[in-house]
Amino acid sequence: MKKNDKARPLEGVPIAIKDLTNTKGLRTTYGCLFYKDHIPKRDASIVHRLKEAGGIIIGKTNTPEFGHTGTTTNRLFGPSRNPWDLTKATGGSSGGSAAAVAAGLVPLAEGSDGGGLIRIPSSFCGVYGFKPTFGRIPMDNHLDGIFGNHEPFIHYGVIGRHVDDIALMFDVVQGDVVTDPFSLPKMQDFASHLIKLNNRDFRIGWTSDFGIYTLDEEVSNLFFDTLSKLERLGITVEHVNINMKKTLPEYITYFESLWTCGLAAGRGEFTEKYRDQLPETLLTMIERGKQLSAVEFKSLETYRAYLYHMMESHFQTYDILISPTLAVPPFDYDQEGPFHINGKKIKRDSDWVMTQLYNLTGEPAISIPIGFTEKTKLPVGIQAAARRLDDVRLLQFAKLLEDYFQIPTLAQQNHH
Repeated sequence: MKKNDKARPLEGVPIAIKDLTNTKGLRTTYGCLFYKDHIPKRDASIVHRLKEAGGIIIGKTNTPEFGHTGTTTNRLFGPSRNPWDLTKATGGSSGGSAAAVAAGLVPLAEGSDGGGLIRIPSSFCGVYGFKPTFGRIPMDNHLDGIFGNHEPFIHYGVIGRHVDDIALMFDVVQGDVVTDPFSLPKMQDFASHLIKLNNRDFRIGWTSDFGIYTLDEEVSNLFFDTLSKLERLGITVEHVNINMKKTLPEYITYFESLWTCGLAAGRGEFTEKYRDQLPETLLTMIERGKQLSAVEFKSLETYRAYLYHMMESHFQTYDILISPTLAVPPFDYDQEGPFHINGKKIKRDSDWVMTQLYNLTGEPAISIPIGFTEKTKLPVGIQAAARRLDDVRLLQFAKLLEDYFQIPTLAQQNHH
């Protein structure tokens, strides 16, 4: 047989697509009963590019209705469960994608992230979840919704078991397109930059809690153990004071105002017609979003601008900022979150999520597996972020940690 010298970058690689992302000729339900038989007539650009690169789209992955929560369940397919322990949650809303990658069903999956919705399930499922700089991957799923993708910044991204794989897929799907006015020009040979790495060049800043979160004890132990390991590598690691200027309840209320307003604008009319086919959690969010006036909504930009400038100022000093991805390890699959962290009562659906900041700023962020809880042997991840457009540096750091930590995948764990 004659050797094919023109094999495409993802030739024959099986890839899963989140069920929010339009796939031409392949059922796309958005996790919603009403759309149970919906067949899109076009591919989102990310899907089109994966196919052009030789990727094989083998199926869609579970998501809550319209990706509205940080856990993954819906009335159409039920809950996603964590491959490490089937009694535990995957996180969401890209929970099906992270579970598929962790379980070894596919090496790569696509996800979308409007508040941590790639990084949350990647942390829970012990895989890498990468949200690039906003605009790197075109966000043109619904052509009439392209101007709503920045309130907050909603990104496409990549979930994989290895950083090299993520870089390879990212190379294929990044670059501008006419259907997304915010998309950024293609950066050539992204994956090749991973090998041009000097470990000691990194200057790392860290925060364990952004000054507002309460951290589970086991997550805290793993996080600080990671800092010690980085220092032993000879990397500069320094504490950074992140001044959020808000308490956690104030901050969550702020973010939810942006999020629910977007949901209400995009799904308001639909909700009135098909209330009986939607969960109460989504209906409540949409009703809340309707309460915000246009002037109130625009006024939210002031605090967001503060956060962006504050974070970019830290990135003048540090190449990478790291934190825990989530404040807790995986909880039971039929829960929306824990009632308490270290005995302190919390808001169950939000106060364990430490990822929303980078959807306000649009900076690149990735969840990196760092180990397992001592009691339950469940995965924990750290979140690493870099300045806007510095996606290369961020993936180089993730690659360093992958090579140094050698955290086993589920398949390797089961083998041993």
